[in-house]
Amino acid sequence: MLRGLLSRECVHNALIKPKSDINKALCLTLRYREDTIEQKMENEFNTSTSFILLGIEEMEHNKYLYCAFLLITYLLILLFSCLIISVVLLDESLHCPMYTLIANLMLNGIFGASCFLPKLILDLFFSSKVISRAACFIQSFCVTLFAFCEISIFTTMAYDTYLAVGHPLRYPTLMTNKTALRLIAGFLFFNIISMLINLLLSARLPLCGSHINNFFCDNLSIFILSCVDNSPNKLYSAAVFATYIPLTVLTIAYSYVRILLICWKVSQSASRKAIHTLVTHVSNFAIFMGAVLFIFIRYRLKSINLPLVVHILPSIIGSTFPPLLNPLIYGIRTKALKIKVISHLQKMMVKI
Repeated sequence: MLRGLLSRECVHNALIKPKSDINKALCLTLRYREDTIEQKMENEFNTSTSFILLGIEEMEHNKYLYCAFLLITYLLILLFSCLIISVVLLDESLHCPMYTLIANLMLNGIFGASCFLPKLILDLFFSSKVISRAACFIQSFCVTLFAFCEISIFTTMAYDTYLAVGHPLRYPTLMTNKTALRLIAGFLFFNIISMLINLLLSARLPLCGSHINNFFCDNLSIFILSCVDNSPNKLYSAAVFATYIPLTVLTIAYSYVRILLICWKVSQSASRKAIHTLVTHVSNFAIFMGAVLFIFIRYRLKSINLPLVVHILPSIIGSTFPPLLNPLIYGIRTKALKIKVISHLQKMMVKI
């Protein structure tokens, strides 16, 4: 529109005084200013240095209540998780695959909660909703890595439990501490490489927006702000999601179904105990996966105008519930670990 107005003004001036040097100079000056304005606008869109987290804006009306809740949640995650990790590390009788995997799950929970909770608490307290471009990409990488590592560890734990129940005699050779750590390391390497590729694909995009419908940055929130075609990002994300998630979920489902069938053949009391334990584990995993699936699908539903709270709630559930519930589920409900934790706490109380 600006170019059209300026062009018409130049033509009008040229018709009135076609031989006037003043008009020619005026046209050149106006065109230069026009090009400068357009270039500045383009640069502003393409080199956004910060993003606005709309989720924080939504939470500001009760920010002190949210701050207190999130701070208590974060401290409990650190306390419970660090307690279980320290007990597993210090007690040699717990140096076996199952407890090694539980300790890794706790460690990943600390990592996941630390990706966003400290910053979110500070942002709410100081009413700041801006995050720099670099910090946003780093947070996006960490949050996504946490989610995929959580799924990986759940999968490895389900497979480990199946081997322990289904092949008790061969279990010591099929699954050792080294084997468990190698599986975790292999998953971690794959997850880091996959997330780095995702991050690089998003970092190359020129962005025409700065508003993110969440209280933290994630990769999907970033690349939908692209000014250009982001099909490569969509295809890559869909390919990773469509291969990784079904494989891990099917592995978990197969392992738990086989465990139930084996326990059912042994006795009804054993099957009831197994069902009670597995339902707890599956429920925790289902909450996490439900939140992950919703976050992934919501960006495909552009035609549906969802309230901002609908974007925020699954993110809160998926990012805080598993790190908080995992220590309670696997620490308190695992008998041997529960005894060791109580013993460890009693020793600490005696020293105090």
